[in-house]
Amino acid sequence: MASSGNGVRIVVVGLGFGRSFVPIYQSHPNVERVGICDPNRALLDEFGDRFGVKDRFESLEEVLASNAYNAVHLLTPVPFHVDQTLAVLDSGKHCACAVPMATDLDDLTRIIETQQRTKQNYMMMETAVYSRAFLYVRALQAEGKLGNITFLRGAHFQDLEGDYPMYWRAQPPMHYATHAVAPLLALTNTRASRVCCLGAGKLREDLQQPGGTTFPLQTALFQLEGTDAVAEVTRSWFQTARSFTETFFVYGERMGFEWSQLEDVDPVVFTLDEERPKFKRNASAKRIQIPYRPDLFPQELAAFCAGDHGGSHPHLVHEFISSIVERRPPAIDAITSANWTAAGICANDSSLRNGEPIQVPGFG
Repeated sequence: MASSGNGVRIVVVGLGFGRSFVPIYQSHPNVERVGICDPNRALLDEFGDRFGVKDRFESLEEVLASNAYNAVHLLTPVPFHVDQTLAVLDSGKHCACAVPMATDLDDLTRIIETQQRTKQNYMMMETAVYSRAFLYVRALQAEGKLGNITFLRGAHFQDLEGDYPMYWRAQPPMHYATHAVAPLLALTNTRASRVCCLGAGKLREDLQQPGGTTFPLQTALFQLEGTDAVAEVTRSWFQTARSFTETFFVYGERMGFEWSQLEDVDPVVFTLDEERPKFKRNASAKRIQIPYRPDLFPQELAAFCAGDHGGSHPHLVHEFISSIVERRPPAIDAITSANWTAAGICANDSSLRNGEPIQVPGFG
């Protein structure tokens, strides 16, 4: 994989969701070259022309056969993630991949083993832990303002009726739980060690797929290793009257944070009075405006900080590229990715056993 320069050379694979990442990579000062890949030739040429991308590939196999690139960002359908990740790593290229890492515990192990053998970087591109809201709460925690965390809640509601790929109808909601799980585990700097989960409702017959889930919604309680805190996570795909939201709440002994109930409403911070009166202790509530954080990445990326998923995309790009340039593991490395993903896989297993407690394996 010879290169004429020292920058990262990356191909964005999948131009549905992936199209928003192309100009971010093009703007990053440590990216030397950007290619794009999609099996839809019309889409490939449309966005290749729009972004001025010369190198256009119609298959991942073409990308992996090229010596012109040393990194790949996979933004492909969930059923392809495992095989494509393994192929990218085995080709000697660094791999970023959209969530989830996998939907099977054995596949999580396979990816970790391949990453360790090839010594290429792997990063699951979890948007929730680079959102403006998460960065704000993480700063509160770093300053000691939250106090010891007592309880956390995560939720991801999304209705997929309509023109979505059929595989979503078979997928248990908890197999795509990292947007709700990751902020809770990241804030407590731990992993889920045990889970009890129940499925709620019954998927309509016209939505069910052979061998697929029968639950439109699943809700779980997690024990968190090494802490006294408990986390609650709810995940839905269908038959739940709630507008789209990816949320997390966190309650400490001094302060608490609740995500916006609606997209156009500011979140709330609660502060418990230090004074302990005889009968009633007050917790004040204040709506806050969360700042953008362009100070956390190169100035060239500042134009993208107000983008999708809470402005997380330039943060994700910068962390992945920086990890390669600095020859270090990314913040969301293979082991962290596996721990965040395993929580949802085991939650689904618990729901299939009517809420029986399931031990969540640790990775590394």
